[in-house]
Amino acid sequence: MDLNEHADSILGTMYRTAFLLLLAFPALHAEQGFTDLFNGHDLTGWTAGDNPQTWSIEDGAIVSHGPHSHLFYTGEFHNHAFKDFELKVDVMTRPGANGGVYIQTALQPGWPNKGFEIQVNNTYKTDPRKTFSIYEVKDVHEQLVPDNEWFTEDIIARGDTITVKHDGKVVVEWTQPAAWKGTSDFSGRMIGTGTIALQGHDAGSKVYYKNIRIKPLD
Repeated sequence: MDLNEHADSILGTMYRTAFLLLLAFPALHAEQGFTDLFNGHDLTGWTAGDNPQTWSIEDGAIVSHGPHSHLFYTGEFHNHAFKDFELKVDVMTRPGANGGVYIQTALQPGWPNKGFEIQVNNTYKTDPRKTFSIYEVKDVHEQLVPDNEWFTEDIIARGDTITVKHDGKVVVEWTQPAAWKGTSDFSGRMIGTGTIALQGHDAGSKVYYKNIRIKPLD
């Protein structure tokens, strides 16, 4: 074997080793400081409040497509209890779909009363609250992202303030007033400690969620 062949052999071994390490340790390619809450393969660590048939896995994403349901993170990381954190979720909607990402919530059937919903709605026509809204708290009425394309909801909860970003820019920022008593529909929409949940809004909506990662700030 000449010198060039020997060098090619060493490089080939290095590339194969790096590839195997990425397969064995997916956290190596996660964003620094963030922990993945979804393994990309199954719903380990996640529990549906009702209608579990709404949820499936497709091409490394959690898909909501079926009767109304919410899927709660019930895994071991941080004992699924988060107050101050940064959460990033990659989302894609099909036309006419509605969904959402809940924070500081708790496993329960029906529409979660506890915590806040960060809206996912690009072209669902019967709800004026668009993607990135803190639902019924501070709403966005402009469509900022299209259907059929991935985007990231970047949600920061710190103290009494919730900030929602897109492409590094603040879309919504809200600080809970001292006299806050929740919204008219959900009195439990209060700053506190809780888990993360994904929304399956209705059988006519299809929403994809992946790369669900969180960085505790406490």
